Amino acid sequence: MTSMTRPTQTPAVDAGHDSLLSISDLRVEISTPKGIVRPVDGVTFALRAGETLGLVGESGSGKTMTGMSVLQLLPPGGAIVHGSISFDGRELTGRSAAELRDLRGNDIAIVFQDPMTSLNPTRTVGSQLREAFRIHRPSATAEQARARSIEVLSLVRMPRPEDRLKDFPHQLSGGMRQRAMIAMALMCEPRLLIADEPTTALDVSIQAQILDLLDDLKARLGMGVILITHDLGVIAGHADRVAVMYGGRIVEEAPTEALFADPRHRYTQALFESMPTMELDSRQALASIPGMPPQLIDLPPMCRFSARCRFASETCRTRDPQLVEVSPGHTHSCFHPRPVGGDPGTERAFTILRPEDVSSPGGPGRPLVKADALEKLYRIKNPALFKPRRTLHAVSGVSFEVFEGETLGIVGESGSGKTTVGRMLVGLEQPTTGSVSLDGRDIGQLSRREWSTRRSDLQMMFQDSSAALDPRMTVADLIAEPLAAQGVGTGRDRQAKVVDLLDAVGLPRSAVERRAHEFSGGQRQRIAMARALVLRPKVIVADEPVSALDVSVQAQILNLMRSLQVDFSLTYVVISHDLSLLKYMADRIGVMYLGKLVEIGPSDAIYSSPRHPYTAGLIESVPVPDPARERRKREPGLTGEIASALEPPSGCRFRTRCPLATELCATEEPALIHRGGTHPVACHYPLNEVIGSGAAGARSLA
Repeated sequence: MTSMTRPTQTPAVDAGHDSLLSISDLRVEISTPKGIVRPVDGVTFALRAGETLGLVGESGSGKTMTGMSVLQLLPPGGAIVHGSISFDGRELTGRSAAELRDLRGNDIAIVFQDPMTSLNPTRTVGSQLREAFRIHRPSATAEQARARSIEVLSLVRMPRPEDRLKDFPHQLSGGMRQRAMIAMALMCEPRLLIADEPTTALDVSIQAQILDLLDDLKARLGMGVILITHDLGVIAGHADRVAVMYGGRIVEEAPTEALFADPRHRYTQALFESMPTMELDSRQALASIPGMPPQLIDLPPMCRFSARCRFASETCRTRDPQLVEVSPGHTHSCFHPRPVGGDPGTERAFTILRPEDVSSPGGPGRPLVKADALEKLYRIKNPALFKPRRTLHAVSGVSFEVFEGETLGIVGESGSGKTTVGRMLVGLEQPTTGSVSLDGRDIGQLSRREWSTRRSDLQMMFQDSSAALDPRMTVADLIAEPLAAQGVGTGRDRQAKVVDLLDAVGLPRSAVERRAHEFSGGQRQRIAMARALVLRPKVIVADEPVSALDVSVQAQILNLMRSLQVDFSLTYVVISHDLSLLKYMADRIGVMYLGKLVEIGPSDAIYSSPRHPYTAGLIESVPVPDPARERRKREPGLTGEIASALEPPSGCRFRTRCPLATELCATEEPALIHRGGTHPVACHYPLNEVIGSGAAGARSLA
């Protein structure tokens, strides 16, 4: 296997003797049926002990493959074909399999993106921790391995660490599983930790805790950390330096403060523009990066971002840009870099929406959907033998209305019950008590024939489009399937509707013969959107519609959803744990905690003056692309884990995590009512003003 000749990139940081990890002109090739893919193509950087380097870029940029190359955990057909990887002065390329096994987990450890697929579901957490320790410490006794497991679980702030040793991965929450993964990586006190998207699937509150935990561990253990992410907000307060990757190369590298204050490469600028932030005016459409990252097969000499860059020239399409240093430690490879201070008049490529495209708070129409005292209980098996089944309180007494033409956002941590509420709204779950009404009719009281007719008015977009779309069906069949199920139209009519919807969601008509797995994540979400629209519903419930997508693709999907809302006269219920997303999408927001609706009101009021301490904590936990603001945060907005829905706390369910809780909160459950503010809140001591910068300062009691 040979590598094509490529220009060597200038090192952004000299690989001096004090570097813990030094990578020089690294190139990786993977043999595939379509050709040789070069996911890492001339990457150079150095990392010192006690330093965090953030690797940022879209999916396919090469950041994960760069991290995997350090441990040489490459996919089948993959190989390092050029360059050097030096760890603590030792060259790693060319090492034997036995030497690499000794290195992995011992000196260099990795935290993977999805702990549920990385932990063995058939073994307890304790057995997996002990195994990780004894592989590298063969002389250790079973008792020593157990003691070390408890010690490391305590180090990562796992509640009741001795009890957790007996748990299986599925018995832990997402945040606790990620803590278990970090504990496994730390069992042998590695000197380098590679964290690959460690918080992507987590709530903002747990994400903040995990990032603070990594910072604390780095300081205590003196580790070097490579933090791989697609979210610039995540690294703002947690990375010392940032390397932005695109097309298998580092296109810009700088100290964190310098990069955020003055990004120079046009791709870095585009990433910043694509981010939904808490300060964004909801009348503006999000800036998005057109097109998709390039296929890294036999690319000619060119700037790899040129096909998507609004500043590209003929030079960009015919020559390879080299890294140039613009200030100490700040390099970029762009022929037309962003000027210092930005481009006058074109700094952000926003589109201002027309007044008729913007919903007003409260919705322009009548109440369309009404949830009345919804309660959902599940009877689950008791793990103890011969014990009665236990009751899980998923949703408890939730009531609200959704107005015609508006977007209602429902936000809360995992386990808050928001997805269960969404499923009850579209009839996928039946409430234990309470009702859901559409146009004044209780959908639970409709006959089978009536429900068959009316269910087309209620559609759902699921969080994981890959799992929701049948891989055996073509796109044409996927979109037309609801029409066939309802007996609507002939084959030719259905085909015409499919083509019209592909145009509406921005997919090529040639997509009809392809299958869902052949598309990117953002394109699959467009297919899901077309499928939901084919019956011309009145209401779409979108459950975490962009949670797994890159920020640039998120912007495209969110803009699409807003334009389709006008074109198809849609009413949305958007479920999310991302408050910055709902700031852009929602007219009103309902905040849920452990099955309860604790606050609901106009979006602007929720963000500018949150009444419930839980809402204020969620807002404070949202990472912002501002290193100075992130580092001013003394502690996460929320601490601890959400309580179990099997045994919810008495009184206010948030009291176990609330800094304002009193004895009254433990004995009396607060009702969701107006308490002197602009909107109802379920709190005995609602916050009535915001002190200082942002919701973090909300501490005054009504």
